[in-house]
Amino acid sequence: MPKLTVDGREFQVAEGRTILQAIDDLGLLMSGVDIPHYCWHPKLSIDGSCRLCQVEVEGMPKLQIACNTPVTDGMKVHTATERVAKARRGVMELLLINHPLDCPICDQAGECKLQDYAFDYGVAGARTREPRRPAKKSVDLGPTIVFDQERCILCRRCVRFCREVPKTGELGVFNRGDESLLETFPDVPLDNPYSMNVADICPVGALTTRDFRFKIRVWFLDDVETVCNQCARGCNVSASRSNNKIYRFVPRRNDAVNDTWMCDHGRMSFKLNAQGRLAHARVDGKSSSAYAAAQRAGELARQVRAGGGRIVGVASPFASNEELEAFRDFLAEIGAGPARFAVPRGESDEILIEAEKAPNANGCRALGMTETNDSLGHAELAIVLGHTTHAAAFADVRRVVLVDSHESALSARADVVIPARTFLEKFGHFTNADGIVQRFEAVVEPAFEALSEREALDEIKKAFASAPAREPA
Repeated sequence: MPKLTVDGREFQVAEGRTILQAIDDLGLLMSGVDIPHYCWHPKLSIDGSCRLCQVEVEGMPKLQIACNTPVTDGMKVHTATERVAKARRGVMELLLINHPLDCPICDQAGECKLQDYAFDYGVAGARTREPRRPAKKSVDLGPTIVFDQERCILCRRCVRFCREVPKTGELGVFNRGDESLLETFPDVPLDNPYSMNVADICPVGALTTRDFRFKIRVWFLDDVETVCNQCARGCNVSASRSNNKIYRFVPRRNDAVNDTWMCDHGRMSFKLNAQGRLAHARVDGKSSSAYAAAQRAGELARQVRAGGGRIVGVASPFASNEELEAFRDFLAEIGAGPARFAVPRGESDEILIEAEKAPNANGCRALGMTETNDSLGHAELAIVLGHTTHAAAFADVRRVVLVDSHESALSARADVVIPARTFLEKFGHFTNADGIVQRFEAVVEPAFEALSEREALDEIKKAFASAPAREPA
């Protein structure tokens, strides 16, 4: 492995890497070794157009761009010399010649690399007096992305993304020199399943998502690390929240799961958290508290067990590993046998989207549960987590206890309904399509009484184990 010395610190790095790649591999890029950059992205091809990542390499007469300079054994790199600082100031001054000075009204303010680097590496003021080049404003590139052309610095990240990841190629840079502009090709809107990623990788405020644009300033948000639950991939995301409300999902880098991307459907799935929620517990069609409903569920299980009736358990591939384990143990305790589960399926691709439209089918399988959507047959009682099993499968079941987060055909048919928290309202672990166990965190609190599946099972278990109250003589 080649030895690379950066600002006096020696590292061993992988062979065949550029300076910027090697430092990123070490986890030190802009976190111990500051080499500012715009056009370079760890998951895209090298462009070398912005020239901001110039460094001084001993033995080379000119400054080199770190993004496209291969590491050689014994190479010594300097990132903080006056020569490097002067080059950075020059690049920043050129980039700002036509850029509007409207940070206070730009939606990217607070997370803009041009803003940050101008402060850290730029000059105090502009030397030009000519008016800035006019360009288009608030252009709809497609159904998800709005483009402010005058803010674009032509780093071409978005162009390379569309060509290399979804391979749809809707974007290009047209004309030459100072007439160069980013555009979509004629009659080709930016409309692919991963289109909103271009807003994430845009280092300035040129590309923004229609959904989040001007909703809230980013400094009012705090981010919680979690995962997407819309398919078995389990893309790592940051959920941005404020005042107990989720405003967006943005992808988090995980090279083993989703690189730095996520699909548009998963990105917008945070809105499903509040839609069609089961907000009230019910017992035999009447409103109840969640704890009273769990008490009734435990009583039903005890009565059926005492009478020798059949109890079946139906798990959910949306439940966490911890909840599935608790469900397995509870069913064994009441003599119900292994749980069954059903997995919704849909379209997939070769990038991230999996055919299994649930985050934890592998967790169900690992705990010995049976995958089927067939009829449950004759049973006195079914205890159910979620509603992925078709309601018709319960046709011959006498009583149904349902712990679920959203209304469904099954919740309308169930005798006891207990509102559950969604994965954004609790913590736990999912096992993704590749067998990787990933933790998710609680992002918000529900606006009504709701229990996690594990809490609901604990309450049902307590009621099941309690002796029935004696009737007065």
